[in-house]
Amino acid sequence: MLVEPKLKTLLELVKTSSREELVWMNGYLAGLLERPATPVTVEAAVQQAANIIQQPLAAPAAAPAKPAVQKITLAYGTETGNSKKLATDFAGQAKKAGINAKLVSLDQYRLNDLSKEEYFFAIISTQGDGEPPATAKKFFDHIYQNGAKLQMKFGVLALGDTSYPLYCKAGEDVDAQLQKLGGQRIVPLQKCDTDYESDAGSWFNAVLQTLSTGGAQTAPQIAAVPAAPVRKSSHKKLYSGTVLSSVNLNDRGSSKETYHIEIGVEEDVDYLPGDSIGIIPENPAATVAAILNLTGIDPKLIVNFRNEPLPVEQLLRTRLNIIYLPERVVNQYAKLVQQDIPATRIGLLDLLKIYPVRDAAQFEEVVALLEPITPRLYSISSAPAAHDREVHLTVARDTFYVNDECKYGLCSNYLAQQAENGEFDFYVHRNNQFRLPETDTDVIMIGPGTGIAPFRSFLWERDATGGDGRNWLFFGEQHFVSDFLYQTEIQNWLQTGTLHKLSVAFSRDQQYKIYVQHRILEEGRELWKWIEKGAWIYLCGTRDPMSTDVEYAILQVIERFGGKGSRDAINYLEDMKAAGRFLKDVY
Repeated sequence: MLVEPKLKTLLELVKTSSREELVWMNGYLAGLLERPATPVTVEAAVQQAANIIQQPLAAPAAAPAKPAVQKITLAYGTETGNSKKLATDFAGQAKKAGINAKLVSLDQYRLNDLSKEEYFFAIISTQGDGEPPATAKKFFDHIYQNGAKLQMKFGVLALGDTSYPLYCKAGEDVDAQLQKLGGQRIVPLQKCDTDYESDAGSWFNAVLQTLSTGGAQTAPQIAAVPAAPVRKSSHKKLYSGTVLSSVNLNDRGSSKETYHIEIGVEEDVDYLPGDSIGIIPENPAATVAAILNLTGIDPKLIVNFRNEPLPVEQLLRTRLNIIYLPERVVNQYAKLVQQDIPATRIGLLDLLKIYPVRDAAQFEEVVALLEPITPRLYSISSAPAAHDREVHLTVARDTFYVNDECKYGLCSNYLAQQAENGEFDFYVHRNNQFRLPETDTDVIMIGPGTGIAPFRSFLWERDATGGDGRNWLFFGEQHFVSDFLYQTEIQNWLQTGTLHKLSVAFSRDQQYKIYVQHRILEEGRELWKWIEKGAWIYLCGTRDPMSTDVEYAILQVIERFGGKGSRDAINYLEDMKAAGRFLKDVY
């Protein structure tokens, strides 16, 4: 309550103020209350507001001058949609600033237009071992294989995850190559971690500021970053897990090995359905021993790795990727040993056997070429509401062949060989773009193979929490008898009503292969009814060709049963994506 003199001042001010002035004062006083500064008395604030209001009105501001640059291209390469979202937001900001922004996905970008660009800004994410997203691969090939001279002014925003050693490498590569081809960098390369909003916004503010003056000056290569503090996202919380059980879900006769692994943790794990865990595996001891024996290098030889001196045996076992080498490493190895090596999937041991090094000294040069082991992400297939202090995984053991000899992928083999009570550390990788909706919303889940993992989590969560939303699962594998993952659980959910509809496709059980996209078309009429009633669609599994084929099938359903033309169907699906009703987690 105000004392009498203060109340009198306030009432006098209110009585003599217009409605617009009262609205202004309301906001002004609210702002003072929010400000964490030196306390201001109400009397002083009211008097200050009165003084401001009693001042003569300023002359209307002149219309803002047009920016020096009025047309730009905003191109994005995305896997999960973050780059597209940012590019779309930036295009809106540019329009408000009087700049016409052409917004385009890199997979739709006309590559011949690159040499004609004047102002070009790329927003691009990085996948796995420093690779560009699938939507940007044609663009990558073009800028590296085409020697056209560029006259453009450009800037690059790189999205990544600091838990990966090759964080933001795709963006770094684009930035460097555009400059190499003659482009003039007018804003520094900005690298963003998973909490990218603030840094990305600052980068585009710098873009707008530069464009307002014509973008004449060349910027430094990388945006300056304050020395402190260290970003918290680069230090993810590590959990210590113990293997409670590991079961091969495939029956006899299957050509696959898919493991259901239950991991116990002595504390609550902070995750939600849709999240993954990140694991940094170790290389097999037998493979490391074979490499050391083959090259004759001293296992105790100290080698510096990222300013950390380590015995070469420990380095090969715990730090360096030696199981499946990226193509760029194989190419560097080929130059070192002066051999023509065809593009193939190969590990270091087989590379050394087929194309040997000269001696132990040359092998030290090979070690310098190798890249760090990167975390492997696996979708969590348990649910926090149903599995206390446990995390479940669904892991397919990856296989490939070198000279007709079966080889295994690094992390899937590492996990498949974990015995009961085996221990390893992991962290939670959040996927905020793959969340369950409200419990009364219908959900359509499309998850062939290990793509079923997050949907097992979804169904366990919905079973535990209840709700009126219906659930429809599409699942596919090779054979019904040997490859129907989680069959008993799925049938139980059908019986209890947690799962309202199940559509399965077993590709090798008949003469002609049937995949989930065929079931989508068969169920098109009902699927469209679910979509029209607001259902959310989720897709998880291999990126190519599965996710492409499934998305095309959904487009056909929208076109055929929604009575829409081809372009309208595409726009309808794009609107679903923009509204968060069509979500993908593909790899």
